[in-house]
Amino acid sequence: MTGTPERIGRYAVAKELGSGGMGEVYLAYTPGGDPVAVKLIRSDKLDPLTRARFEKEALIARTVIGTNRVARFLDADPFAARPWLAMEYVAGRTLLACVDEDGVLPLPLVASLGALLAEGLSAVHAAELLHRDLKPQNVIMGKEGPMIIDFGLGAFMDAAKESLSHSGMIIGTVRCMPPEQASGKPKVTPAADVYALGTVLLYAAARHYPYDGAAWEAVAMQVANPDIGPDLSGVPEGLKPLITSMLAHAPEDRPTLGAVAKACGSLLKAAGLAPVDARLALIARTTEGGRPDAAKEALSPSFEKLLEDQVKIAEGGGPDSPLDGPPSVTQGDEPDSEGAEQGDPEPASPEPVPTPEPKPKARSAGGRRPPASKRVADELRAEYAVDTAL
Repeated sequence: MTGTPERIGRYAVAKELGSGGMGEVYLAYTPGGDPVAVKLIRSDKLDPLTRARFEKEALIARTVIGTNRVARFLDADPFAARPWLAMEYVAGRTLLACVDEDGVLPLPLVASLGALLAEGLSAVHAAELLHRDLKPQNVIMGKEGPMIIDFGLGAFMDAAKESLSHSGMIIGTVRCMPPEQASGKPKVTPAADVYALGTVLLYAAARHYPYDGAAWEAVAMQVANPDIGPDLSGVPEGLKPLITSMLAHAPEDRPTLGAVAKACGSLLKAAGLAPVDARLALIARTTEGGRPDAAKEALSPSFEKLLEDQVKIAEGGGPDSPLDGPPSVTQGDEPDSEGAEQGDPEPASPEPVPTPEPKPKARSAGGRRPPASKRVADELRAEYAVDTAL
């Protein structure tokens, strides 16, 4: 495809997988030949403060553990000419495609979907991050069940600085956006992801969103209006109480993710299904007739040559990740501290655990940050006084 880069960071690009409001997604390969999904961020998202916020969230994203429901965050370069991030490649169709092509899911499978995605989001929140853009397009139905993708882009999803009229806003995002985001509030809490999960379950059960319209402005106005309730037509009666609570206008009126998972478990029990059986049934339903795995398609001879060159580049050494080395940003790109405090939005960290406003300062050119794995190991040794000789 014209305009497709040959390489992004250390990854050799094979083909474009898709594009959206945030940028383009490519299937790429590591020097060793593992497939990854690499996302190039739109060029109009490049102010220094957002880059610094992206760096902070990317570093945290690499620490998310305890779930099989979130595509692993592998690498990122916040200070490239176009920032990018690399995620685990997950083969399969989006939930949107599954529902549009094969029809809505029955109640027990929607309950299984809700329980599994709630577990994944809980792990993201435990790392003090939010997804902020969960929607049917960002859930891949793979051979192991539903996987959340586009995680790690939270720094770019704050609508406070640039209103909803931003050119990158697409209607699929607005349809799944909670009222507090649609109203342009600078901070959101984990309840925002609960609302978005409610829209995902609604689409899975009824193939429509809580609010709709011909233009994003009309949708946003409905979402932000507390007097307009969500459209729950077509939702099975057993699911309505849960989805209604998740789509509550006020964040404090929505259930926690733990309560969502518990409610989904109760629905499975009422249907006579164990969670493991429901998950297997969900996989069987959503992987039938799925598109071929792009990572298993034959590669062209020219791309094979590119992979060989990539291995030679990797042998040259250097940081394992741009996140472990100094950013390629000059001192002149830095905003002054007063401007950062007075005119910019709050940091993109979830409440109620506030974090200091990131400073987009260049790291010392005299040395690079040690790899994240080494830093974590050193911290654990210091905390537990582990003998490094063991």
